[in-house]
Amino acid sequence: MQDPQIAPFKTQLLKWVGTKQRFAHEIASHLPPDFGTYFEPFLGGGGVMATLQPKRALGSDIFAPLVEIWQTLSTDPGLLVAWYAERHAQFEAGDRTAAYEAIKARYNQSPNGADFLFLCRACYGGVVRFRRRDGHMSTPCGSHPVISPEKFARRVALWQVRMAGARFACLDYRHAMAQARAGDVVYCDPPYAHSQSILYGAQSFRLEELFAAITACKARGVRVALSIDGTKKSGDVYCDIPIPPGLFEREIFVNMGQSMLKRFQMSGQRMQSEAVRDRLLLTY
Repeated sequence: MQDPQIAPFKTQLLKWVGTKQRFAHEIASHLPPDFGTYFEPFLGGGGVMATLQPKRALGSDIFAPLVEIWQTLSTDPGLLVAWYAERHAQFEAGDRTAAYEAIKARYNQSPNGADFLFLCRACYGGVVRFRRRDGHMSTPCGSHPVISPEKFARRVALWQVRMAGARFACLDYRHAMAQARAGDVVYCDPPYAHSQSILYGAQSFRLEELFAAITACKARGVRVALSIDGTKKSGDVYCDIPIPPGLFEREIFVNMGQSMLKRFQMSGQRMQSEAVRDRLLLTY
């Protein structure tokens, strides 16, 4: 049984657009306290799972370099630290931009978790973008300080403990959700209909198919929570999405603060009108 009092946990391992980590404790507080296995089929930056600290979990995503990072955290955290330290040393040895571009070029030639780990922390605005024409990462080097290997190693140790109950797999969300059984809980945080699909190699899917997978889970006694577009522009724009009637029992708005993607796009302009609220839909 999970502790219903979920404490905030705001130390990020990866920089990740759309991360729920700052508000993950609020989302986790609405999850059932008595589940069997926790499933997160759009794992991303893992903020909700790390905050919840489930005793048994499956974290999955279709983006292989990301899954490689999580699997390495689980099986060989020292290797994860070494990956980062090696690239950080290359980055600090001379021309940072040239070193960053070299790492990015190597990643684009052969996508892998080791290079992606460093790139997502060093890229401009922490926003990894992919070109539509060839799928290559296109984000330039950021100007912000990059976390030191020592500090990153401490974060790895912290995250390894928090994710100790999880296994990780490269799976389409439908295959992952199909493994859930009665008494389990699934938290879905898919790419949003009102966001750019070029971020992080987002899982391609039709919303109707996701709703079908949730319907099947509910029929098996699996409880599902779904984060989905709510409002943006400080509540002035409501992201209206057709939802099958009767599928969800409750709807909760969660204040997500300012959009990280919009902050990147506006490059320092005033952000007061860019607050975002998510809808958390619950089948129970």
